[in-house]
Amino acid sequence: MNPNPPYPGLFLSFEGTDGSGKSTQMRLLVEHLRRDGFTVVENQEPGATHIGLQIRRILLDPAHQEMAGMTELLLMFASRAQATAEIIRPALDRGDIVVSDRFTDSTLAYQGEGRGIGFDIVLAAHKLALGDLLPDRTICMTLDVETGLSRAHKRNSSSDEQHKEARLDRQSLEFHHRVAEGYRKIARLEPERFRLVPGDGEPGAVAERVWREIAPLLREK
Repeated sequence: MNPNPPYPGLFLSFEGTDGSGKSTQMRLLVEHLRRDGFTVVENQEPGATHIGLQIRRILLDPAHQEMAGMTELLLMFASRAQATAEIIRPALDRGDIVVSDRFTDSTLAYQGEGRGIGFDIVLAAHKLALGDLLPDRTICMTLDVETGLSRAHKRNSSSDEQHKEARLDRQSLEFHHRVAEGYRKIARLEPERFRLVPGDGEPGAVAERVWREIAPLLREK
């Protein structure tokens, strides 16, 4: 974590391969923080803003299988830049806690490693779109790739809306293993900011693991 971030708030994000349980754990953390009296602003990627929702429909539609990896990358950063301007920066400047369902680490893992574009290009795009903004801490849920994909496929088949957003879930197994390796690579490069948390087990037990990674930051704040 940057000991002197240029804002009074706290920026947290959740990452993980598809079906790893990151969205569930983010919801549980947000509920915990609000019970403790913190003001929490949530962000979802891609999406969160009116413009971001339109980008999300393009990115995740299974009909768009021909989409190039660089197109994915640029659309992700377009949505992220808009969310940063509308939601994230104002909340951090107010002193709120921002909790984001994915941020640039997803692009490093999915497009940088999964698509083979490379970390350097992703980080250059991040610098152009967002400057030096990164989460103060990122929780990356880890789970066996096959188990996670099985969860994701069941989720998508049970919901018409999620079925319409299954393009990345339907990529090859090899692609998803590359994404998982991308996350492990980030953890090796940034062990202080980026924490791998096992996602197996009962949700309440997993939430306790997450809380142990977040509670020290709250004391610092």
